[in-house]
Amino acid sequence: MNELKTRGVEDVLIAVVDGLKGFPEAITAVFPEAQVQTCIVHLIRTSLAFGSYKDRRAVAAALKEIYRAKDAEAGQTALEAFAQSVWGRQYEAITAAWRRSWTAVIPFFAFPEEVRRLMYTTNAIEALNAKLRRAVQARGHFPTDESAIKLLFLVLRQAQKEWKMPPREWGMAKAQFAILFEGRFRLG
Repeated sequence: MNELKTRGVEDVLIAVVDGLKGFPEAITAVFPEAQVQTCIVHLIRTSLAFGSYKDRRAVAAALKEIYRAKDAEAGQTALEAFAQSVWGRQYEAITAAWRRSWTAVIPFFAFPEEVRRLMYTTNAIEALNAKLRRAVQARGHFPTDESAIKLLFLVLRQAQKEWKMPPREWGMAKAQFAILFEGRFRLG
């Protein structure tokens, strides 16, 4: 985070994190106004790992009631309903995981559903990282650091060609960010 700041990042509005211990604290230490939110997809994956494979579809459907709630209060109510449900009683570790992460889930509810779709996961970043890892692993070793950097540059340049248009929800997201982060959000 310090390196990002020294490279010119002035502010972080929202950081979506995937459970890496200490990362939320590192973000807020350097960018104290940053809103840290957990990756909902990672939380769901963690939850499903506690259950039986045959129950995954039903448990995932029950968890939707939590993260698709209209606000944090309704989400909390849905979490308590899940805890009292058949799945919640059978897989108590799922409820415990959501309760542990709840303070990092709450920021998610400040946004309308269209914007939530943009920010509930870190999958896009992970997909890019996977492309970079595949390219490096395919080559094995590099004669110089410069050769490794060139390869990563080429992979990023190729990946950028796939980024045709922003998601259709981006316009609404920008409007919401301008309201919620008044004075901090700048276009361009």
